[in-house]
Amino acid sequence: MDPTIRLNPDATLAIDVRGLTRKFGDFTAVNDLSFSVKQGEIFGFLGANGAGKSTTIRMLCGLLRPTGGTALVGGIDVGRDPEGVKRRIGYMSQRFSLYEPLTVDQNIQFFGGLYGLSGERFIARRKFVLEMAGLEGRERTLTKELPGGWRQRLALGCAILHEPSIVFLDEPTGGVDPLSRRRFWNLIGDLSSKGITVLVTTHYLDEAEHCHRLAIIHAGKLAAIGTANELKQVFASRPIVEIQAARPVQAMEVLDRLDTVEKTSLFGTAVHAVMRDTQTSPSMLANLLTAAGVDVRGIGPVSPSLEDVFLDVVERAGVA
Repeated sequence: MDPTIRLNPDATLAIDVRGLTRKFGDFTAVNDLSFSVKQGEIFGFLGANGAGKSTTIRMLCGLLRPTGGTALVGGIDVGRDPEGVKRRIGYMSQRFSLYEPLTVDQNIQFFGGLYGLSGERFIARRKFVLEMAGLEGRERTLTKELPGGWRQRLALGCAILHEPSIVFLDEPTGGVDPLSRRRFWNLIGDLSSKGITVLVTTHYLDEAEHCHRLAIIHAGKLAAIGTANELKQVFASRPIVEIQAARPVQAMEVLDRLDTVEKTSLFGTAVHAVMRDTQTSPSMLANLLTAAGVDVRGIGPVSPSLEDVFLDVVERAGVA
């Protein structure tokens, strides 16, 4: 996505969620959730499996009635008029939302009919989808024969065929190569620049950096919300030090015994140590490790990643 794209600070709300709750018997899947999304915003919705993401999206798409609270999508109450919501949104599931036995053109025609498109408008939108997906000349190709990246773009095209103002994308880039993922996020950026609101879930936390704002949900509750930089401030007073050692597990064992170290984790072949405060410098930590017999080959501060943030937020929410 083009990093120069900025959200209009005066944009109106496209999604407004207040105290949204969904229970299944005695189990509360979504618990008193509140957040808002501005028109044209790319809003990332993050959470582990079972956190409540899919249940929330199903409610926002008018597919599941809330047990409590309210959610306005495009100004329409999802509890009172779910069919009205469905007409205003586009939705792309992690399974691409396509009919694989159909050709490219048959999928476009099917969704065009579903959305009530006809005549000149359908012709124009069909042309748009084929160009956006790079599928001109492949109209008769069976969808199941398309590479993942092309299927992905076709699914997005079908989801926005009727020009919705709000689009929900549920893990849309799962199972495709990095280049296709980059191209897909460029398309998301284009949608945002045209004022289309995008709520997206993803397991790729590097992708989440492209979102204007992020919400982390845990056990059905909102655990954190903000821009990527705002969320990373959770480590402002707890710096992260990366240690390269000949024996990483030995380094972790030593670090875990130090009062100045809050926790450690493996990142590839390196060890990340979260400090309890800013008083212990990397050089001081290196001396302590060396004195304990650890062969330190490199050490220094690192900026927190969204993975660091996500794991830290979820861990703290689980303890609370």
